[in-house]
Amino acid sequence: MKRGKKYREAQKLIEPGRFYQLEEAIELVKRGTPFNFDETIELAIRLGINLKDPAQQVRGNLILPHGTGREIRVLVFAKGDKVKEAKEAGADWVGAQDLIERISRGWTDFEIAIAIPDMMPEISKLGRVLGPRGLMPSPKRGTVTFEVTRAVEESKRGKIEYKTDKFGIIHTPIGKKSFKSEELLTNAKALLSAVVEARPHGARGQYLKSITLSSTMWPSIKLDPQYVNNLFG
Repeated sequence: MKRGKKYREAQKLIEPGRFYQLEEAIELVKRGTPFNFDETIELAIRLGINLKDPAQQVRGNLILPHGTGREIRVLVFAKGDKVKEAKEAGADWVGAQDLIERISRGWTDFEIAIAIPDMMPEISKLGRVLGPRGLMPSPKRGTVTFEVTRAVEESKRGKIEYKTDKFGIIHTPIGKKSFKSEELLTNAKALLSAVVEARPHGARGQYLKSITLSSTMWPSIKLDPQYVNNLFG
């Protein structure tokens, strides 16, 4: 694959075969030539788990201390008193059948959908639209709840979901390139700590197999898994 000039320049800053500490990697990725947009910075964590064992899948929710840097648009399926509560909490769209009909026609211009439990039987028909996009409200994600104010406020503050993909890798944003290094470091440590604490009981051997840091237009920087183990192990 032919890479752009800025990407090739970034590659020259990374020493081949070297494992960086987290602080070093963050400083390095922030040194890159800026693009005309605020790049997302992401951690990719490959875990030593049994991919065939459902009990070893790692997933959870986390509010990053400094948020993600993204404007989160929140939709709430509600009725009765919960409509007013959702609006006062800052939800971007609140409704019931009107939203169901709109989404059934293909509209999904939001990042998080929250629903009160009473609405779930009606929302289930949207599974084909919301499911593949990861937008279906779920009790495991904390997005099916009567605590609407808390759910909306947490979502707006940058609550994220992390989970392993079919290769046992967690891909999660930790902020934007415009963030201060200290903010990115705090967010990264919060995510890594959560992933380490979520280690399945049945996982054997090395849990953190590999960790890389990258931005939208930057090559990956390898982190030292042992360094992270020493921090949170």
